[in-house]
Amino acid sequence: MPLEAHGITDVGRKRHHNEDSFLVDENLGLFVVCDGMGGHAAGEVAASRCVEVIKQEIASHAEVVEQLRINPASTTAAVSLLENAVELASGDLFRTAQAEESKRGMGTTVVALLVGGNKAVLAHVGDSRVYLVRAGQVHRLTEDHTFVQAQIKAGILSKDQAESSPYKNVITRAVGIQPSVQVDTLLLDTLPGDRYLLCTDGLHGYLRDDELPQFMSEGKGLPERLVALANERGGKDNITAVVVELTAGRTATPVDLEMTLDVEARLRAVRNMPLFRHLTYKEQMAVLAVGQVQSYPPGDEIVRQNADGDELFVVVGGRVAVESGGIKIAELGLGGHFGEMGIVDNAPRSATVRPLELTRCLIFKRVDLMGLMRREPVLAVKLLWAFVQALSDRLRTANAELTEARTELEHRVEAQTPNPFGEI
Repeated sequence: MPLEAHGITDVGRKRHHNEDSFLVDENLGLFVVCDGMGGHAAGEVAASRCVEVIKQEIASHAEVVEQLRINPASTTAAVSLLENAVELASGDLFRTAQAEESKRGMGTTVVALLVGGNKAVLAHVGDSRVYLVRAGQVHRLTEDHTFVQAQIKAGILSKDQAESSPYKNVITRAVGIQPSVQVDTLLLDTLPGDRYLLCTDGLHGYLRDDELPQFMSEGKGLPERLVALANERGGKDNITAVVVELTAGRTATPVDLEMTLDVEARLRAVRNMPLFRHLTYKEQMAVLAVGQVQSYPPGDEIVRQNADGDELFVVVGGRVAVESGGIKIAELGLGGHFGEMGIVDNAPRSATVRPLELTRCLIFKRVDLMGLMRREPVLAVKLLWAFVQALSDRLRTANAELTEARTELEHRVEAQTPNPFGEI
């Protein structure tokens, strides 16, 4: 998928030197934005060195990026590569700071986007951000690692209160402060026409999320206009913006259309599931990243009654029949799902599921979902709560059906029991 990218950095109106750094490398498919800290020249060193280390690590393993381009299923190595590159940068900066007293305490935020074919990997530490604009809607793909964001998540502060907090710029995670750092990663499906904005807080501090679609719909020169806007609104910090656009061309090809429909179908199916519908767009993307799509011909068995299984299935194309004891009891179409209990344990399947036509299913294995939940505790709480609600609904439905069946049986028995006193 062809792409175009452009970046710009500006010192702003209040600072005397620029501690931001960025990288635009269309050949590697690598885009990085860093916001350094540490005073004097240390912040500038931290940001530029972080960019350099990440680029060197990705370039030295270019075969991983190439494999991602030609084989979208080979995502694990690409995610690990970008995460490891940020980790290496953290170790490098920490050792430099320990060796040079003038650079003690230096560090940097980082957002990095690695694009390969119709997949992309995002890595994030600190309060720089990545936004995705897709189909006219804006989605923030990163969550600030700041003190006030932690308070918001804990329910201590509202978003309005956080805006006026004196601690809103205090970050809780940065590259180089320690020899290693926890890196947030996200695997993404990319679509023709997608636009990504990577920026430091010198920009997003002056730009509301709901303003982005208006600006991101503009053509070339967008980074310059965004930087000018931040300066017009105060420019109290260094400002950096990198815009990456996956160009669709003037006429969408059949491949473009098929890819778009496929991703939209999977997102719609996940969004409509009770288990996933309360997740944010970013969290839904994270869930999609651990799923695999498989096609089944008509008459095949997707799952078999009484067989063990640890997978959850979501129908993203076609129709399936659910059978119990050889009797069809239900039919599921787009967004239909089955096998949820396999996520809990290896209990035997309660029914057989067969495709009625060529059917595509999104498959989630227990080990992959559990791994995601370990990495994302907030997402885990949402999923577990939704799962409890789903089980509670099923239990209430089952109890209601059991009560109805018992009442009907009692009426039948009563109707068939003769009156011992005879007719009067």
